[in-house]
Amino acid sequence: MKKLVFPFLCLYLAFSSYGQNDFEGRKFEQLGTMLPTPNAYRSANGAPGPEYWQQRADYDIDVEINDDNQTLHGSEIITYTNNSPDPLSYLWLQLDQNVRNINADTYSTSTSTISSNNSEGKIKNIIGHQFDLGYKILEVKDLDGNDLPYTINKTMMRVDIPVTLNKGDKYSFSVKWYYNINDRNKVGGRSGMEYFPEDGNYLYSIAQFFPRMAVYDDVNGWQNKQFLGRGEFTLPFGDYKVRITVPADHVVGATGILQNPEKVLTSEQRALLEKAMTATEPVIIVSQKEATEKEKKHAKNKKTWEFHADDVRDFAFASSRKFIWDAMGVRIGGRTIMAMSYYPKEANPLYEEYSTKVVVHTIKTYSKYTIDYPYPVAISVEASNGMEYPMICFNYGRPDKNGKYSKRLKHGMISVIIHEVGHNFFPMIINSDERQWTWMDEGLNTFVQYLTEKEWNPNYPSRRGPPEKIVPYMKGSKDYMVPIMTNSEQIKQFGNNAYAKTATALNILRETVMGPELFDYAFKQYCERWAFKHPTPSDFFRTMEDASAVDLDWFWKGWFYTTDNVDIEIQDVTWYKYDVKIERELTAGKEKNNGKKSKQKDSRETDGVDMKGFTPEEELPPEEKLLTPKPLKISIDEGSSTQAKDLNFYEVKLKNDGGLVMPVILQFNYRDGSSEVKRIPAEIWRMNEKEITKVFALEKEVANIVLDPFKETADVNEGNNYFPPKEIQSDFQKFKNKKSD
Repeated sequence: MKKLVFPFLCLYLAFSSYGQNDFEGRKFEQLGTMLPTPNAYRSANGAPGPEYWQQRADYDIDVEINDDNQTLHGSEIITYTNNSPDPLSYLWLQLDQNVRNINADTYSTSTSTISSNNSEGKIKNIIGHQFDLGYKILEVKDLDGNDLPYTINKTMMRVDIPVTLNKGDKYSFSVKWYYNINDRNKVGGRSGMEYFPEDGNYLYSIAQFFPRMAVYDDVNGWQNKQFLGRGEFTLPFGDYKVRITVPADHVVGATGILQNPEKVLTSEQRALLEKAMTATEPVIIVSQKEATEKEKKHAKNKKTWEFHADDVRDFAFASSRKFIWDAMGVRIGGRTIMAMSYYPKEANPLYEEYSTKVVVHTIKTYSKYTIDYPYPVAISVEASNGMEYPMICFNYGRPDKNGKYSKRLKHGMISVIIHEVGHNFFPMIINSDERQWTWMDEGLNTFVQYLTEKEWNPNYPSRRGPPEKIVPYMKGSKDYMVPIMTNSEQIKQFGNNAYAKTATALNILRETVMGPELFDYAFKQYCERWAFKHPTPSDFFRTMEDASAVDLDWFWKGWFYTTDNVDIEIQDVTWYKYDVKIERELTAGKEKNNGKKSKQKDSRETDGVDMKGFTPEEELPPEEKLLTPKPLKISIDEGSSTQAKDLNFYEVKLKNDGGLVMPVILQFNYRDGSSEVKRIPAEIWRMNEKEITKVFALEKEVANIVLDPFKETADVNEGNNYFPPKEIQSDFQKFKNKKSD
């Protein structure tokens, strides 16, 4: 069992083995030993320890695309550095392209159903494809040309090296390979090609195209879990030198800085790039007119584009003669970063109008909440999909053929560009293990995406992040849910769980539990501590608490380790008011007895009937409870607590129906038309996680009370959030009423 996975698995199993009633008293216990024990590599405060280490892999790659038969041939020299204290006698590489092999586990382990009205797409998925995809490894050699033994296990390859790598040792070896590039429209894929029959051209968005070193770390040893298609990639950092040979009329965008612009760009294009560095609007480097002209001619000669990238965990590129190219510079942290977009004419006018501007906005906003963007370029490529790599990402957003587009398409395009460019920070820089924990990159990134969308437009229609958006998922059947802390390949409702629920949880944590000031400081500490390193969930949890002095174990437990939801109910409210007449009678009685007990038995003791003014009232219906106060049967000495005589006391009973303990937010709407909001931390539930009662002493008389008035806790049942109760119309009912009007 992996060292990190085991404690989290134990916690998940512990939670899942108890019934809901067994949770009482557990929600505010500390995570304690259920998190991995701190050590010299990972400290108890969530920061890297004094002996933290990580491996390094540097690459020198030559790759060529054959535009006639859509194949990719490549060779690489990998220099691997062992910084661990462990001796290594073999190395593991990832062969992620093998996920597209006909006999891949991705297809054989996927479940399916069939019915008489299945769609064509579903039938194709059941049958599978018949294309010859996956790596063809031609050779693995040392630098002297000697063959190295290797073993391919599906999407992993072990290379047996002739020496033992001790701490500080380096070893270089070469790999040669090729594969048939997958058509994404036919077999899918995070990278591949797209064919445009209208003009007979291809657009290549190429990633996972070379055998890549797997991560070896202090938590898992070798991270050699098979790639099934969903759990993404965890990779070591290194420097890359990559030469890409393509048809001479292609334009290439890639990770890193172009090293030979004088060989692949015209003098005019180089001048436009120089101009773009200080421009306040995107500058067109290759126009739509130029690209359209090139679509008509297919060059037979070739050019090689060379890119260098330092301290990146991966490399990707895009190539096509169809590309329009624009760029502009943005100043961040005293440096100029080139924001650029590559797109076919089919993506205009949307991409020319918005793409590069959104890239600029994204890296500026993310830099504010995380760390200054450290790389020299940030690229958006329109490739009708959504996938991320260091400095470059593939996105979607094509208008109709007449160039028209809806607001929904525009916002969808803007959101996907923000999201994929944002992945530069999570996980390309803050390098979490995506194969294990999807939420650490997708969830954190979706959360900052939400903040970025709001800074783009305060009224932006964000799909994920606002608490009310997660309610339909949270109140759904538990049969289709798993905790956030679930391995990437076993998540049900992937988008709702890893993306939306995590983003919503962090939004609630920021806005409602911690407050923006404490949250932002702690979140930035996490990003700074783990930039260019490999964080785990416990590193995130511990840093957020350590840097804020807020105990959040109850929050991680509820939101990340269970499938509970938020459903707090206003069960009852009783209004009490101090009765002056009764007070005078009781005080007079005290004075008469001079503090001595009367020999005469109190009528309340003899016959069970209260004195005048204390006759028990019939229980009022809820709609009348805030109209008639109950008298306070308390004796208050003259001159003491005189303020109490003028106050209204409201006893509010709350019930936790959903299981998640959360802060209590109550809005008291007064009879004079004013209102007041009371915010109570979640610790109010620490003695009883199911039911609590609290009395509020208020100067004004209350007309009604609303729980969670701003819909900020993702409460799944708005109907029990009002006192007196009121009927809440569903969205469907509102729609029907609007239609009937």
